[in-house]
Amino acid sequence: MPKMNFYAYGGLDRAAALRQQEEWLERSLMEPETRLVPIWRSRNLVAEGEEPKAVLLEPGAARGLIDGKRHTALLGIQDGVTYVAVDVSDLEEADAQQQFAPLGAFADLRSVGPLLARREGSLLAYARGLMYWQLRHRFCGLCGSPTLAKKAGHVLKCSNPDCATEHFPRTDPAVIMLVEDGERALLGRAPRFADGMYSTLAGFVEPGESLEEAVAREVEEETGVKVSDVRYHSSQPWPFPSSIMLGFYARAESTAITVDPEELVDAAWFTRAEMRDFENVGKRLPRPDSIARRLIEDWIDGTA
Repeated sequence: MPKMNFYAYGGLDRAAALRQQEEWLERSLMEPETRLVPIWRSRNLVAEGEEPKAVLLEPGAARGLIDGKRHTALLGIQDGVTYVAVDVSDLEEADAQQQFAPLGAFADLRSVGPLLARREGSLLAYARGLMYWQLRHRFCGLCGSPTLAKKAGHVLKCSNPDCATEHFPRTDPAVIMLVEDGERALLGRAPRFADGMYSTLAGFVEPGESLEEAVAREVEEETGVKVSDVRYHSSQPWPFPSSIMLGFYARAESTAITVDPEELVDAAWFTRAEMRDFENVGKRLPRPDSIARRLIEDWIDGTA
């Protein structure tokens, strides 16, 4: 199997056929083999420690969480275990802390993700993204009527029979790319980055353009560098809040940099040796769970 990026894991059966059975999710919530994945205000329940672990709840120990009003969704089945996301954002912070304190704490997946087992990180990311979408589509975008969860939480249908529009989970495609110029690669620094961090360039795909066109446009807009030979590398789900990152390499056709100050505070060409030495000169690479880090490390190692 090819190397997988963080939050991408190929072992879960998403059980699309079972979603069609409207009563199946309700029945599964009563089965002892089911595990609930709780989400509180886009945070995941994690048992903290030297090796953080996802907290998955047995239905018998969590019956109070499923009251018919909370948002739920089937995530999938693996090794005979059914995984169901449940959102408990209606709880006040103090109540959430008190109720779940014996088990763990609700943490930002961006802070604990790299420390989790890949399989757990993927499951929590999936649950986070699906619940984020459900909570932000409680009302129909066409007529304003409340929506009702269908197909095990993967469709939200307008409750107005004259409208009955079906809404599907939203994923925003974004390209992320490492631009090469022989033995150098182009990295940028955005205003929101941690001190000293440089990363690959990235941006959302616009309507009416191909992924290759998006790569070329974003690079030129942010740095003034023109590129060609755009090559796909891999992809990564990035539910912060709802993106899919599409990784590419591209070859520079020009090297002069003109930074767009609205997007970047700096951009520069770096050799492999310079990137390896970042920590010694007050710079840093992007977070280890990001596809940006994977693109850079594969390029440094010569495996791109």
